[in-house]
Order: sequence, then C-alpha cells, then structure tokens
Amino acid sequence: MTDKTDFWRHVPLEKMTADEWESLCDGCGRCCLHKLRDEDTNEIAHTNVACRLLDTQTCLCTDYAKRHRKVPDCVTLTPKILADLDWLPPSCSYQLIKEGYDLPEWHPLRSGTRDGVHQSGASVSQRCISERRAGLLEDHIVDWPGEWPENSASPSRIK
Repeated sequence: MTDKTDFWRHVPLEKMTADEWESLCDGCGRCCLHKLRDEDTNEIAHTNVACRLLDTQTCLCTDYAKRHRKVPDCVTLTPKILADLDWLPPSCSYQLIKEGYDLPEWHPLRSGTRDGVHQSGASVSQRCISERRAGLLEDHIVDWPGEWPENSASPSRIK
C-alpha cells in the first residue's frame, strides 16, 4: 500500500487530482515574476518585478480565482504545457517531479508549513517589486529567480 501523504513520489503528474496538482505549488512566487526574452538569442532574462496580483510579502495571488480575467497572459500550469516552458525556476516542484526529483525539504508538503519556502530563499518575499511601481522591466534584471535557492540543498531523485 502506498502512503497518500507522499503522492508525488508515485502518482504521475498527468494522473494527479486537481487538489494534488495544486498542492505541488510551493508558493515561492518565482513564476509570477516577469521575464524578458531576447528576440535574437531566445535567452530568458529574469526580473524581480512581480505580477500586479502577487502579494510581495506572502507570495500569494491576491485574486487567484479571477486571475485570468485580470491578467489575461497569466499561465496556468498543466502537465501538457509543462514540457514547453523554459522559464520555470529550477526549484519549481512541477519541474522537479517531471524530471524525477523529490520535493525539497522546505516544500510545504514535506515540512508541513509555508515558512520553509521563505526561509530557504526560494520565495520572492521581500525581494521583488510590484509591476505597478517598477517602471521599465529592463531596469530590474536579476539572476536569482533562475537559480537554485542558495539556502537549500538540491533534492534527491525519486527511486
């Protein structure tokens, strides 16, 4: 019998229930930061500018249910589009599971608390600015959203 508390270790992404899928999100907010793509090289430049709906302290969407009406280009992650996205952070739970890795120790499903994502340095809390105050995105290019959180060990592979 398998333990339902660690469903991500044995349920494929495409077979997860909606609740299981949603619970994989660690709430870091990195995917809610604006990115710039170079037209010539296709390279991604990360910024510290957050979507206007992101609470920059808690890293939660302030209107998750209606986000697509308010921000039409908000991306809803699904197993199908996951393969086509090249801008997710390396610590993204969906990306980790897709690649056969376990969730990091600080993930809420493992730690039992949302505090770990902030303590690990994975979240954007206190490190981003709302798009309403940012000005030009080019003035806010940073590397950290595309890097593994510095206060966190890399996860192991799922057996």
